[in-house]
Amino acid sequence: MLKLGVNIDHIATVREARKAQFPRPLDGALLAEKAGAWGITAHLREDRRHIQDADMCELSQKVKNLNMEMAVTDEMVAFAVKIKPHSSCLVPEKRQELTTEGGLDVVGQLDKIRVAVDKLHQSGIIVSLFIDPEEAQLDAAKAVNADYVELHTGTFANASGAEQIRELERLKGAAKYAHRIGLAVNAGHGIDYVNISGILEIPHLSELNIGHSIVGRAITVGMEEAVREMINAMKPYAK
Repeated sequence: MLKLGVNIDHIATVREARKAQFPRPLDGALLAEKAGAWGITAHLREDRRHIQDADMCELSQKVKNLNMEMAVTDEMVAFAVKIKPHSSCLVPEKRQELTTEGGLDVVGQLDKIRVAVDKLHQSGIIVSLFIDPEEAQLDAAKAVNADYVELHTGTFANASGAEQIRELERLKGAAKYAHRIGLAVNAGHGIDYVNISGILEIPHLSELNIGHSIVGRAITVGMEEAVREMINAMKPYAK
């Protein structure tokens, strides 16, 4: 069964716009779980633009399956080891970007990423790598002993027409290749209630991590209804 991980970063974005106490990411996370979300994802960025250290500590104690998105830095690895989320997803990070742009270059950082993966594994944390749908990156993910890859679907989400069809074929091919070499496959970035129909064509998926579209929908209909709508949209998926 395809699982949903709800990214609650942008609940914190609203809070941090006023440096207020509310809304609390934890409250949204618990509502998402109540509505059927399997996991909760939160990205503790180096610049702390939305999720804060205290949020991560609360989430690690209160939610069932916390996935910590994080840059490959000593600080973030040490923090993850401290709070022990269920899983982690290593992502590229640039200070000036609005959101994560592109996948992690595992090929160019093999030794650094292998060390981070080993430290996380030693603390019992499952490790995923957020990568573009490229065989070289998949081979590198396997080489550093990642448990999962999360295929970057942002290019697909931002494309249209023939370009979007080509990108979907790349994602499908990457998922098949990852499965063949023994990597479990997740997907995320830019997935919404409309383009998910294409995402569901990707084989071997374990989990979708979706944030902005769900939080945006929740402003209108509430978090529980927004999550239920996304779960219903995921039901046609078959491996």
